[in-house]
Amino acid sequence: MTLEVPPRSLEHPLPAGMRDLLPEEAGVRRALARRVLERFALHGYALVTPPVFEFAEVLERGLGTLDSANVLRFVEPESGEVAALRPDMTPQVARIIATRLRGRPPPFRLGYEGTVLRRRRGRARTQRQIPQAGVELAGVAGPEGDLELIELAVDAIRATGLQQFTLDIGDAGIVRALLEDLPPERRALLSEAISRKDDAEIAQVCEAEGAAQADVLRALPWLHGGRDALVEGVARLAKTPAAAAAARLQTLFEAAESRGLREHLTADLGEVRGLAYYTGTVFHAYAAGTGDAIVSGGRYDELLGRFGWDLPAAGFALDLDRVGEALLAAQIVADRPERAVVVGLANDARIAELRADGVAAVAYADRAGALAWARAWGFTHVLDASGWVDAATGTSIRRPLGDSLNGLAGKERRGLK
Repeated sequence: MTLEVPPRSLEHPLPAGMRDLLPEEAGVRRALARRVLERFALHGYALVTPPVFEFAEVLERGLGTLDSANVLRFVEPESGEVAALRPDMTPQVARIIATRLRGRPPPFRLGYEGTVLRRRRGRARTQRQIPQAGVELAGVAGPEGDLELIELAVDAIRATGLQQFTLDIGDAGIVRALLEDLPPERRALLSEAISRKDDAEIAQVCEAEGAAQADVLRALPWLHGGRDALVEGVARLAKTPAAAAAARLQTLFEAAESRGLREHLTADLGEVRGLAYYTGTVFHAYAAGTGDAIVSGGRYDELLGRFGWDLPAAGFALDLDRVGEALLAAQIVADRPERAVVVGLANDARIAELRADGVAAVAYADRAGALAWARAWGFTHVLDASGWVDAATGTSIRRPLGDSLNGLAGKERRGLK
């Protein structure tokens, strides 16, 4: 007797952590990414598109602090080599610069947009596919490059529609200098304790190791805030090995203030995320309505060297999911693109005229069906023999309001009323 295996339900046939974007969601995502990429382009960043997977050995060379257990690997059938789905696009851009663009003069200003994939680690992380748009700046060292990226990050966030957000700036050199004399395992313990603001564990490790900077290390998680907190923190670190990194952070903070970014800025002298990866400035942007950073970035001057070209480099990425959550929380809704359903046949001349003016237009045979179809698929107007109809309300209107439908309103041209 043969047992039949019941077919898998198609209600949710996706692997855990993966998801579909339906037309409305995909449209919002695409519009959001487009606004961000337009700002990147205006700042001189050229778009590159890395592949979705590469040989694991090459890709993992530049992963930095990302746990290799997060990387999704498979055997590539053509070569038999182990390949990996990209968990981060920064190493890919570094490879492109160091190999494909080696003949071009620096600095390199490159932007990208796409999805990275990571294995789920812990219950809090429900998604494995992370949509990003970001930039990499290679060949510009120190504060000049850092300030360029901070300004661009603020401009890109504002372009999404968000106006209320915080850009938190730190420097990886501060904690690194304070922990330099400790054994590697103790450095890792202290870094984790500082990130959790765990006073008891910080004190315990410092006492066990006889840490020379114990007092400062215990204070480090709380050296966070605006300009006053930064000045206080720099003063406390003035006679420690972290003095130079703290002063560097203050200089960058003040330069950003001078560029009109004061309302968004905070400083964190105890920033430890990416400690083994970042070599200097680290920054994250936060907004209400989302539990994680909407932007993450910083300086990683050792990255290009892993691919054979020792160039200073820095960059950042926007998490488009997190930005979307923040926009939703702020009740910022993007304008819906105006699209028309023309009651008639597919060869109706009005459809071609609308499309020539940049307006999406399709045909539908009857008026009643056109209205229902337009509402279901997010079309804003219906055009029948009597004129324009607002698809949402079914109300006839003399013409689209304002200058909508790309200038057709009020012009009564080419027979469109």
